[in-house]
Amino acid sequence: MSLRSAIIALLLIPLLIKAENTSVQELLLDPTDSSRDRVIPIKVYLTPAETPRPVILFSHGLGGSRNNSVYLGEYWASHGYVAVFMQHIGSDESVWKSAPLRERLSTLKQAANLQATLDRYQDVPFVIDQLEKWNKEESHPLQGKLDLEKIGLTGHSFGAVTTQGLMGQKFMGNRTFHDPRIDAFLPMSPSASRAIASERAFGEISSPVLCMTGTNDGSPIDPNQSPESRKEVYSAMPAGDKYQLVFEGAEHSAFSDRIFPGIDQRIEHHHPAIQKISTRFWDAYLKDDASAKAWLQSNAVRKDCHLVEKDIWEWK
Repeated sequence: MSLRSAIIALLLIPLLIKAENTSVQELLLDPTDSSRDRVIPIKVYLTPAETPRPVILFSHGLGGSRNNSVYLGEYWASHGYVAVFMQHIGSDESVWKSAPLRERLSTLKQAANLQATLDRYQDVPFVIDQLEKWNKEESHPLQGKLDLEKIGLTGHSFGAVTTQGLMGQKFMGNRTFHDPRIDAFLPMSPSASRAIASERAFGEISSPVLCMTGTNDGSPIDPNQSPESRKEVYSAMPAGDKYQLVFEGAEHSAFSDRIFPGIDQRIEHHHPAIQKISTRFWDAYLKDDASAKAWLQSNAVRKDCHLVEKDIWEWK
């Protein structure tokens, strides 16, 4: 099956992992940013708790939605976090669902544009602002449930681009979209800088960052992004609370809950490793868990997550 056919088939039949943890509650909200006349749908995963919990924001990839990556939302919520999955109108599932079959691939490519990227960069601060309001709002379902002094941001593919922008990636003219309210960042399938050298784009990022990618992690949309270029983000960042996981044989879809038709089945240890390593990263930097940080900076990660010999776990 060609890559084009695989993408089209994927978009027709998205494969979502069924939620398994029945103690996790889901909340759908549709706040409107009136300054942009823009709705940002969100899906919140949380469990009953007597004290506020740290917040993890998730940004989906191109053509996705707030319903993607259930395996992460449920897992993080069950481990003491409030997980907020954002949907970015204009680069979400609405792009391809309304397009004729033969035009879906080209429509997706067109949606991966500068305006969509800028929209995403503005969606994240708005959602944080909205969470701050809801956390104080009498009788709101989220009232008093959020520890907004501890926020993490993550995303896959285009969601990694979103994450990189908010973590302080530099663009032409030294422009950045960094939001200091966010404490830690986890880009899955990160994208190397295009306009300027990666060393300049990522060379001053001081926040904790965990990059995840794979040796077959190419881009279905952008041929300029390769498995090798994705590793440039980690390499270009300065030392200090930086981590990278590279799965041997992992495709672009390895980090999502979709599988490209025609591609080998998901490698068994990948999702459990993503869940465990990401959660311990959040524990270290959103819960100030010293034991989690010590674990991250050790080879215990390899053993505990059943990484194979050619999988890479590194830190600096």
